[in-house]
Amino acid sequence: MENILRYFPDLTPLQRDRFAALEHLYVEWNSKINVISRKDIGSFMTHHVLHSLAIGKAMSFAPDESLLDLGTGGGFPGIPLAILFPETKFTLCDSIGKKIRVAESVSQSLGLENVICLNSRAENIGESFDYVVSRAVAPLRELYPWVKDSYRKAIISLKGGDLQEEIREFQRGWRVKNERITIIDITSFFEEEYFTEKKIIIISR
Repeated sequence: MENILRYFPDLTPLQRDRFAALEHLYVEWNSKINVISRKDIGSFMTHHVLHSLAIGKAMSFAPDESLLDLGTGGGFPGIPLAILFPETKFTLCDSIGKKIRVAESVSQSLGLENVICLNSRAENIGESFDYVVSRAVAPLRELYPWVKDSYRKAIISLKGGDLQEEIREFQRGWRVKNERITIIDITSFFEEEYFTEKKIIIISR
């Protein structure tokens, strides 16, 4: 929690309380359903919450804008972002029912009125959003066709490692003309060693 407050010092008391409650909620759920790797749960706030919030350092979302969190799993990056941007509308989507039940339970426990959870595949939602966010869901060449008709402004994806080949394959496969690709190193926001090779890819229209 200290790192959250260090990087986001202007949180309201309600936001602080919600972030503080996250770890207990996920540890409890993880004892029933393996949503987060057992070896990773000890670094939960950095590896999952702070990692998700990197998107909130790279971009700001306006009230009434809408985001689709594709392949949210247990709620990442959607739930931390929904706490950070309480007036922005979030739809958390995952095809695995038990994972989306965790996300729904956590969002309800926190009283997040700006979150909707859907047990669905992205291509079946039939709705358009301002942004699509994802966290290590699939290579860009696979991700793009699922959401290319579902976003108005940008796809924002949390990824790791050397992404040049993945981006080249995406551009070769889809020959996108109107989209601009931006890569942001998360180490430009957060100094923890965990983020050394972590990046944000933004595909903007």
